[in-house]
This record gives sequence, structure tokens and C-alpha cells, in this order.
Amino acid sequence: MAITPLMPVYPRSPVRPVRGEGVYLYGEQGEQYLDFASGIAVNLLGHGHPHLTKAIQEQAATLIHVSNLYGSPQGEKLAQRLVDATFADTVFFTNSGAEAVECTIKTARRYHHHHGNPHRSVLITFSNAFHGRTMATISATNQEKLRDGFAPLLPGFTVVEFDNLAEAEAAITEHTAGFLVEPIQGEGGIRPASAEFMKGLRRLADEHDLMLVLDEVQCGVARTGKLYAYEHYGIEPDILATAKGIGGGFPLGACLATEKAAVGMVVGTHGSTYGGNPLAMAAGQAVLDVVAAPEFLDHVTRMGERLRGALEQMIPNHDHLFESVRGVGLMLGIKMKTDSRAFVTYLRDHGLLTVAAGDNVMRVLPPLVIEESHVTEFVERLSEAARRYEVPQAA
Repeated sequence: MAITPLMPVYPRSPVRPVRGEGVYLYGEQGEQYLDFASGIAVNLLGHGHPHLTKAIQEQAATLIHVSNLYGSPQGEKLAQRLVDATFADTVFFTNSGAEAVECTIKTARRYHHHHGNPHRSVLITFSNAFHGRTMATISATNQEKLRDGFAPLLPGFTVVEFDNLAEAEAAITEHTAGFLVEPIQGEGGIRPASAEFMKGLRRLADEHDLMLVLDEVQCGVARTGKLYAYEHYGIEPDILATAKGIGGGFPLGACLATEKAAVGMVVGTHGSTYGGNPLAMAAGQAVLDVVAAPEFLDHVTRMGERLRGALEQMIPNHDHLFESVRGVGLMLGIKMKTDSRAFVTYLRDHGLLTVAAGDNVMRVLPPLVIEESHVTEFVERLSEAARRYEVPQAA
């Protein structure tokens, strides 16, 4: 049998973690890695955080799962905390970011259906976006690498250039349901939208009775120094997808919506077997206990400024490799002059974990609990690795 037991859809690296502690991961032979990837912006409290670990252990010993056919005191409590902390009036819990985005799509379309306009089903989406790997979420992108071999794709999406308000406005038709956008593109290369663009989308949504749907799966949950990135723009969405960091490593996502936007989401319109189970709710509660505190958000902002400043100071010493730093808070990207994926692979061999992204960018996504000593260690080790790196020659 040639195929591996794990379906070979990932080009898995030789890094094989078996244990984590704080901002470090450890391999099978005891190898230590400084983890500035955080499971792709998931492990926002690092590894083995005592409060999160305790909450999961205690809940696992009490009640792991019950059907959503029953009342959910655990889900009600976490939903209320999210409602109190955000623009939203109501929450649907999922197991992943892709599921959360799927729920946002359904909510936006159902809004227009409820108002007697089922023809208003098309969402305007944006170039280089990443919304997940389901059929709907790959149909919402223009990335051929995600779509190749999965035709026929689903209708109902119009893709225009990211951060181009004129194109977004020109794409509005009588069939438009709303906009689906990442305020800061993650997989697309750590590309923050401009304030003009985000405010413009909010204005257009208000003028045309459209849903402004934000995908904050990667940029949400304190990653940028705000609980959610929309706060940087002085706007509020109608619907928002969140996941990754919200469970601190436990699978959890959510679709947040205003009462107006969720008017069509009535009994029988959506569901999930596992979504909102008590164990996931305990993880979400523990994460919010830590990250929703103003002093924690201030810490993220401060560490983000420290890390960005240190990287900007380092770049001129290796200007044959690095071009610039971009991003917000602890969602940073280093634009490279050489293949970012090859360099990320090289760093893994030298005990540093980062993540490649589009636009030849290396993502730097550390746990939000990092301290100055970790910033210093990362930049020193990155600089040393860059000094030794031999740029692969083109074939």
C-alpha cells in the first residue's frame, strides 16, 4: 500500500511536536522550538496555560457533550459574554473557522430571503482571500490552488480586488446580498485593509441594505491588540466569523450577528452536532477570562510594537532577504525578497517556527503571552539564521 495512513494532503515537515510549554514546543527526541506560529494563530495562550488546562480538565470530568436538542447553560453563558463584548446580539457556535464562515454566508442570504428577496444571494468577496476549505469557502475565493480539481464550484460569489472600494461598489447589483471580507488578510500575506476601504464598505452596506460580513477567523480574539480587528476601523459589522484563538487550541468557532442580520435564522435553518458542546464552551470561557481584560490587550499592543520595532531594526542587516514588516499587533508578516516558504522550512531546522503566506510573506504569529525576553530571543535567532542562510539558486 503506497498511501500513508494520514491522507497525504499536507507536506508535513520533520518537526514532530509531542509536548508544549509556554511559547516552546518539544519534539519526540526532546528538540526545542520557539513557537512563533502558534498553530497558525490558534494557541494564543501558548502551550499548557494553567487556566485553560484546568478549565478543560474540570469540564471533561463533568460533561463533555450533549445534543443541541437540549438547553445549553454553558453555551448561553459564553454567548452572553461575546454579546456583551462585541457588536453582536446573538451567537451560533461551530467547531472551526470554515464552519463559522459557512454560517455567516447562510445568515446573510437568509436575511434577504426573510424580507422577500431570495434573489439577493450573491456575496462580493475579495482577491487573495482565504475563508476555509469547504466547497462554499473555496468558491468564495479566486485562488486557483484552493479550487483546482473541485469543480463545479458553487455560484453566488463575485470576486473583486481587495482594498479597492471602487471595484466593490461597481460590483453591486440587484442580486447582491453583502460583502465578505477579512479586515486583515492572513493567508493572503498579512495585508490590512485601509480604513477608507472598511468604512466605505460599511457605508455601501447601509446605503444598499447589504450585510457587511467580516471573516476574523485569523485576526480576531485579541491578535491585533483589540478583541476584534473591526474595532481598529471605527465600524461594526452585521455578521462576523471567529475561530482559531477563541478556543486557545480546542476546536471552537462562532458566527456572531446583530438581531437585524439574524432575523432569518429561525428554528430549523441551521445546526451542528458538536458545535457549542460543554467542553468547547469551557475552553472559550477560559480564553475570554484572560484575553478580554484591558491590561491583556494593552500587553498585546505593547509586545506587537516591541516585536515590530525589533524586526524593523534587524531588516537592514539582511536586506538581501527581507524587505519590510507589516501587520497589526501580534499578527505580523515579513515581506521577503526570496522564497518565504523555503526560508520558513530552513528556520524549522534551526528551532524557529513561523508560517509562510501569500505574497512571499513569512507570518510571525507568536502566542499572545510572549514577554520581551521572547521577542529578543526570536529576533536574535532569526538574525543568526538569516546570516547563515544560502538563498536557493533558481533552476
